[in-house]
Amino acid sequence: MRLSRYFMPILKENPKEAEIVSHRLMLRTGMIRQQSQGIYSWLPLGKRVLDKVNAIIREEQNRAGAIELSMPTLQSAELWQESGRYEDYGKEMLRIRDRQDRPMLYGPTNEEMITDIFRSSVKSYKSLPLNLYHIQLKFRDEIRPRFGTMRSREFLMKDAYSFDLTQADAIHSYNKMFVAYLRTFDRLGLRAIPMRADTGPIGGNHSHEFIILADTGESEVYCHKSFVDFDIPAADTDFDSVDGLQSIFDKWTSVYAATSEMHDEAAFDAIGENERLSARGIEVGHIFYFGTKYSEPMGAKVQGPDGKEHLVHMGSYGIGPTRLVPAIIEASHDENGIIWPASVAPFDAVVINMKPGDEGCDSTCDRLYVALQNAGKDVLYDDTDDRAGTKFATADLIGVPTQVIAGPRAAAAGEVELKDRKTGARETLTIEAAINKLTA
Repeated sequence: MRLSRYFMPILKENPKEAEIVSHRLMLRTGMIRQQSQGIYSWLPLGKRVLDKVNAIIREEQNRAGAIELSMPTLQSAELWQESGRYEDYGKEMLRIRDRQDRPMLYGPTNEEMITDIFRSSVKSYKSLPLNLYHIQLKFRDEIRPRFGTMRSREFLMKDAYSFDLTQADAIHSYNKMFVAYLRTFDRLGLRAIPMRADTGPIGGNHSHEFIILADTGESEVYCHKSFVDFDIPAADTDFDSVDGLQSIFDKWTSVYAATSEMHDEAAFDAIGENERLSARGIEVGHIFYFGTKYSEPMGAKVQGPDGKEHLVHMGSYGIGPTRLVPAIIEASHDENGIIWPASVAPFDAVVINMKPGDEGCDSTCDRLYVALQNAGKDVLYDDTDDRAGTKFATADLIGVPTQVIAGPRAAAAGEVELKDRKTGARETLTIEAAINKLTA
């Protein structure tokens, strides 16, 4: 992608309305634009990052055995009335009526709809376990949306829903998602701590929030410092192993970690002073087991091996991709801008032509640009007429992991300079060596 032809409306000044680093940087880099209170458009640079976040989420959901589908954003109020949640959910739910005056709602979550899909299609225990997920826009009319897409009214959500014959089976499904979430956040460059949490309006009796520590977190959290040393489950983890997944769950829940709603002051004080940590935290995922909370009122049953009908046990599992993007920025930035983890960076490298129109610079950059694209790399080519300082500032601001700098003198010698955005380390290589290193 040539920068001269790309849509990336960078702001030179910090937006006054942005209270936290991620909101400020997402506006400055042209990742998002606010359309109304708590509602944002994702512009090309932001969309590239969001798509990469979603791809990792999908890969780990699929690895854990979940199956993707797509459900509508608008839902019939009848399903929510059937479950008993329509009146209980509160003003966060946007209630509307269609032209036939039928009550509808813009879905804040999908427990009712997925339960309806399940009960109309699955009749036997032989179809279990089943976990269905989608990645979809949702709407919750927050009274105080703030911090950009960190806490917006319209947001993207990956929500998965598991169905099992027994509670023991359901706990195994819960553990699958627990492990999948540990892997997902690690691949996004985050260390997420699972914490005992309140179930809120979703309901249920078994719940964990996945929290990353950040000064701009919405709430106080409490945990043991040993979490930073726990090993992330490997890609070849056997998700069918009940004992294996339970051992991972037991390890990650063996020391104290709780949100403010579930905090036990006495238990926390019992931890050695040098081993305990209280900090602000950002919730990036939430998982629930709620048994028959929805299957009972909505009649979601299957025939068991005994020939009798059994209510299915359910769980739900949420990750907010549009919340994850600013969370990653909060965890990875410096005074010059964003520092993207390679896994979600909008581009793998930015090729900076220091003097467009110079034959050596142009031929060097064209060669690099073509070679990296042919190797399957996402490349941004800064071919603009901006001054060198502006080019460097832009590259640092948008946080692409590697900068490839081609100036007249280096190009004449058949060389380029590589700069690592995270460390600031620089090295001069031949053009061929640079291509080999970036495509290895």
